[in-house]
Amino acid sequence: MSLTIAGAIAEAARVLRAAGVNEARREAGTLIARALGRDRAYLITHDDEPLTPECLALLREWARRRARGEPLQYIAGRQEFYGLEFTVTPDVLIPRPETELLVETALELLQGTNAPCVCDVGTGSGCIAVALLHERKDARTIAVDLSPVALCVAARNAARHGVRERLALVASDCFDALDPAAARFHLVVSNPPYIAEIDMPGLQREVRDYEPRAALTPGGDGLAIVRRLLAETPSFLAPGGRLLFEIGHDQSERIAGCVDPRIWNLLDIREDLQGIPRVVVLGKR
Repeated sequence: MSLTIAGAIAEAARVLRAAGVNEARREAGTLIARALGRDRAYLITHDDEPLTPECLALLREWARRRARGEPLQYIAGRQEFYGLEFTVTPDVLIPRPETELLVETALELLQGTNAPCVCDVGTGSGCIAVALLHERKDARTIAVDLSPVALCVAARNAARHGVRERLALVASDCFDALDPAAARFHLVVSNPPYIAEIDMPGLQREVRDYEPRAALTPGGDGLAIVRRLLAETPSFLAPGGRLLFEIGHDQSERIAGCVDPRIWNLLDIREDLQGIPRVVVLGKR
């Protein structure tokens, strides 16, 4: 006999709770909602509805995967970011709410710029580039990533949200594949890997064991890619161009010390909703 929605949620919650998953019942509800392709309101109003054997089998498999620590976003294959739904796979970093500040800041800086050209360094799922293009219908973006597989995910997300024709995807280690004589950007934006090597073991298992390591840390003190952005971006910026990038919770002072005042004006370090310094804004002198 098949379980009802309510019974299936209770069963999955027990599995997750036993594995130490926080908010086990809420996560169980999210799993079943995604398995059914319904919202959580549907679960409440149809809690006595029996599940098909196929749906119950899928839910149980997803619960087992989540109990092992696999992120919910990889299990369901999607994550919301800036009001849009993105495909995510283990080949790309899961978009975080705090990274939305990067998009908000970029859109603010681009106000008054007609037909802006933007470069997204380390695009991953394409969430930043796609969100920008979705908001600015006159913008064009070049998005680079070292991983060709990640670029395929970004292409799917760009097509899904109708911005693929305005997005050029380039396999590149930072700017290596771009020609500074041909590429001049109004804005360069990046959510680079910035976690220090020493901090990796202390991350949540969902992050440490499942998200792509290259998208989390460049090794060492975590600032290698930031230093490359500071050194290489000026050659690719148009006059008056800006660079903005995300940083870790304890990096603002060290990064401010890396900024060469002969090249950059440090315009701002913006805090996220938790009051943590999160986005560095620089202007090319």
